[in-house]
Amino acid sequence: MPYISVTALSHVGLVREHNEDSLVIGPWTLCGTVTDNPQTLLFPLGRPLVVAVADGLGGQPAGEVASALVVRRLASLGTSLDGEERIRDALDLCNRELYAAADSEPGLATMGTTVAGALVLPESWVTFNVGDSKVYAAGGAGLQQVSVDDSPPPPPGRRTTSAVTQTLGGSRLFRDVEPHVTVTALGGADRYLLCSDGLTDPVPDEAIDEVLRVHDDGRAAFELWKAAIEAGGPDNITLALVRIGE
Repeated sequence: MPYISVTALSHVGLVREHNEDSLVIGPWTLCGTVTDNPQTLLFPLGRPLVVAVADGLGGQPAGEVASALVVRRLASLGTSLDGEERIRDALDLCNRELYAAADSEPGLATMGTTVAGALVLPESWVTFNVGDSKVYAAGGAGLQQVSVDDSPPPPPGRRTTSAVTQTLGGSRLFRDVEPHVTVTALGGADRYLLCSDGLTDPVPDEAIDEVLRVHDDGRAAFELWKAAIEAGGPDNITLALVRIGE
């Protein structure tokens, strides 16, 4: 029987004092905490399953609150997330709930988060993102970024930038979001990698590709985390590998 395998971890890194990343895998959420080792969960292929990483905005208050609110809302919506439009509606709802929470509590003003994820349906993947957390397809053609970065071009001589042009929440005045959503048939990639920029800022795509070509699931997740740590671990590191198995 076909199944969905999700291997994930979340770590504070070597510089930050606490973890502002959150993770959702179906009904399971991990918010602002640390996993000592990659964890793998298995689900039957059939009912909709959402997997997503949310990265609270650094330099602004309550990033961990914002990321947790988003993944918990996605978890609560569960199998009602059955297609592209439901994902768009869900992200709009998350955005509105972040602003409403910030309006009700001054200490939460301007809190915000990115999000990147995949909805696994019986015959298709629905990948989505707002902000600069990323979704990659990893298969025989190599690593290919599916998400669209909401960020300006990096400064000359730099590979990345910490600036973002669109987030869920994140400002004092309400802003609508336009999520990036892509639908592809199952079988279009061997695996999908969802991650915060705590992985992709210090570790170039070429190194990520090499790890995914050599290792499967738990070992791949560990080696990706290790690469980010060896590169200085400048930010929280959260990632999930999603694979269809038989």
